[in-house]
Amino acid sequence: MLKVRLPALLPCLCAPLLCGQMLCAQTLDLHRVTEAVDKHYNGLSSLETSFSESYRGGGLERRESGTMWLKKPGKMRWEYDNPAKKLFVTDGKTAWFYVPGERQARRAAVKRLADLRSPLRYLLGHTKLEKEFSSLSLAKGQPLDQPGDIALAGVPKGMEDQISKVIIEVTPDSHISRISIYSLDGSVTSFRFEGERDNVPISNQRFEFRPPPGVEVLGTTELGP
Repeated sequence: MLKVRLPALLPCLCAPLLCGQMLCAQTLDLHRVTEAVDKHYNGLSSLETSFSESYRGGGLERRESGTMWLKKPGKMRWEYDNPAKKLFVTDGKTAWFYVPGERQARRAAVKRLADLRSPLRYLLGHTKLEKEFSSLSLAKGQPLDQPGDIALAGVPKGMEDQISKVIIEVTPDSHISRISIYSLDGSVTSFRFEGERDNVPISNQRFEFRPPPGVEVLGTTELGP
């Protein structure tokens, strides 16, 4: 009779169990991270944060910075200050892009807007990362801006024809510190946020835009530089 000692069998017997436990642990870790992010932002009525934006693609590089405001429901304002002033703002229904001093302002219905900033207006009160991204996972090995942060990777649902992946960097206190968008054309746009102030009083008028006298309004589906 062939005799096999129990200690020799344990690794084989336990391998499927351990593998299952590891998968569960990964799933639980992902769920824990996304749930904490959802809870943080869904509990806010407004926020103000500094941002920096970088773009790389087609032989071009661009860096800009400014301040962003969000307010429920779906209101958003990006004021660019450096290197030049410009404005991207939406009241939840209509979005505007305007560069002070120019003779034209661009306007778009939010529902038809193809802009990488636009989905962020839903960050407050509607966040459910695991439902909003396809193939969302922990991006292990991803370079991080700060040690201790966690990176998530996925593709926003409905944008698969434009985006190959999005990296979301999350701080230990469940704040989103970076969003990097990798487009199918090879370009990369990154937004970094710091100095977040939660539940600050913001007037609804901050999310309204009235073109200055003499400025022509152009209808479009794309807003940006």
